[in-house]
Amino acid sequence: MAEQQESSAGPPDRGGMPLAEAVGGPLGVAEATLPFIAFTIAWTAADHDVVLGAVVAVAISATLAAVRLAKGESTQFAISGLVGVAIGAIVASRTGEASSFFLPGILINCAWLTAYLVSIAIRRPLLGFFISKLTGEGDAWRTDRKRMRAYSRASWIWVGLFALRLLIQVPLYLSDAVAPLAAARVVTGLPLFALGLWLSYLLLRPMLEEAGGLRIQLPGGGG
Repeated sequence: MAEQQESSAGPPDRGGMPLAEAVGGPLGVAEATLPFIAFTIAWTAADHDVVLGAVVAVAISATLAAVRLAKGESTQFAISGLVGVAIGAIVASRTGEASSFFLPGILINCAWLTAYLVSIAIRRPLLGFFISKLTGEGDAWRTDRKRMRAYSRASWIWVGLFALRLLIQVPLYLSDAVAPLAAARVVTGLPLFALGLWLSYLLLRPMLEEAGGLRIQLPGGGG
């Protein structure tokens, strides 16, 4: 899934992973919010100096990545977060437009929306590939109509998620509303992603329990 990976469910004694961990833990929350907030604050305080805002955002992202690496945590979250912020900073610095800092994220959401729609259309729902990697079921789901339908229905949740992000962020980007765009980026980031995880969990849990392949937990998995 976009910007993080989907998860399924299972009770605590089955090696599950809580939702906070699925989104990268407390550092993941910081990485997904602080650089964007810091960019906007620095840009505003420095009389709309895009370069300064970009430098501050990258510095914060780099610091968070270094903390994660120093703690021996996943390099995936550390590197992906830093690269995303760095690309936004480069684009903003090149164009001189503060709103361009958020453009890479918008384009990534466009790409994920397209990928999910195409995967559903060709009967290879993208969510099925993500979940099968987590459960270790391989490609068996592709020949099981019940699982295929379930993964297709759950994939529509993510189509809606990415579409909602774009519906909110694109008009703000086009109107160059930097502060509201930063707020929208934060609000429709991890909170919306967590909602997508939870809804996918509710829809797929019965099927995955039947398959006995549950390895990752979301809140309520024990119920």
